[in-house]
Amino acid sequence: MKVTQQASDNILTLILDGELDASSSVLLDTELAKPEILNYQKVLIDCQRLNYISSAGLGVFISHLQSFQDAGVKLVFFNMQEKVHNVFEILGLDALMTIVPSAAEATAI
Repeated sequence: MKVTQQASDNILTLILDGELDASSSVLLDTELAKPEILNYQKVLIDCQRLNYISSAGLGVFISHLQSFQDAGVKLVFFNMQEKVHNVFEILGLDALMTIVPSAAEATAI
C-alpha cells in the first residue's frame, strides 16, 4: 500500500493506494499519529484506489478517531469503492465516520 499526502490551506488529503491490511496498516498508523496532522481542520481520506481493507486497517482509523474529534479535526472519507464501503457498513462504522461520494463533497463539509 502507498499513502500519498496533499496539503492545501487547512485540508490534508491522504490518498490510499492498494490494500490496507495488517502489514500496511502500520504505515497508515504512522501517518495518522504524526502530531502535525492535528493542525489541519480536515483530513480527507481518498479511497478511490483502496482495493481492500482488513480489520487491522479499520482499527487504525478507529484508534485515531477520538484524537481527531478531541482536536476538532474532521475526518472524511470519499471516493470509496463499493466493496470497501460495504465493510464499513456491515460493521456500522458508516454511522461513526463521515463517508461521502466525492472530493467536492468532502471538501464542502
